[in-house]
Amino acid sequence: MMESVISQRTARDGLPTSFLAEKGRPPVLWRVERDLVSYPDALAEMDRLAAEIALGQASETVWLLEHPPLYTAGTSARLDDLVEPNRFPVFETGRGGQFTYHGPGQRVAYVMLDLKRRAPDVRRYVAALEEWLIRTLAAFNVRGERREDRVGVWVRHPTKAGEGEDKIAALGIRVRRWVTMHGVSLNVEPDLAHFGGIVPCGVREHGVTSLVELGLPVTMEDVDLAMRREFEVVFGPTRTPSD
Repeated sequence: MMESVISQRTARDGLPTSFLAEKGRPPVLWRVERDLVSYPDALAEMDRLAAEIALGQASETVWLLEHPPLYTAGTSARLDDLVEPNRFPVFETGRGGQFTYHGPGQRVAYVMLDLKRRAPDVRRYVAALEEWLIRTLAAFNVRGERREDRVGVWVRHPTKAGEGEDKIAALGIRVRRWVTMHGVSLNVEPDLAHFGGIVPCGVREHGVTSLVELGLPVTMEDVDLAMRREFEVVFGPTRTPSD
């Protein structure tokens, strides 16, 4: 059984940023939750869907949601990066990476795609996720950038001097039987003080930001529309459960 976890930066120079399915594949199911979803419930649903996708019994799916405030520990998490262990619930998870925060105002997108029917190339998939986030930010005139020495998507912060920059989006994935799990999170309007209970993704030299902190009064619905539009550019057509 093939299973891999992405936990650190890998070279992606020259990799294609599109990740389209083979011709004739049905559109990706696009699900949006309006209520907060508990982390254990999300993991259970993701496990179920990934198993069914691997067996050809379910459509590839992108699931957009928000969690109540919590911290998750990836496979590379270090205990000393959990600064306030009693602040919010802490969940161990099989995704790559270190500690991260999820909470209201942050758009989490769990992405379950069948790489066998796209390209069985995890590095290329990571590059495509980054491209999706960067294109989404560009829709709001925000320049998102990759960094080869650390994960996530970063923005140069206009209120910080010199080379000040903050993380605005995070990635953490797992691949089981060539079906992807977990995905990305984009800070729309979370309480940024909640990140203070951890060292986010093990990076101490830089902070975190959000679209609203950057002066953009966008709504979650605005972000969802942009994410779907740019997802289709990178990964191909989508459909909603009502289609």
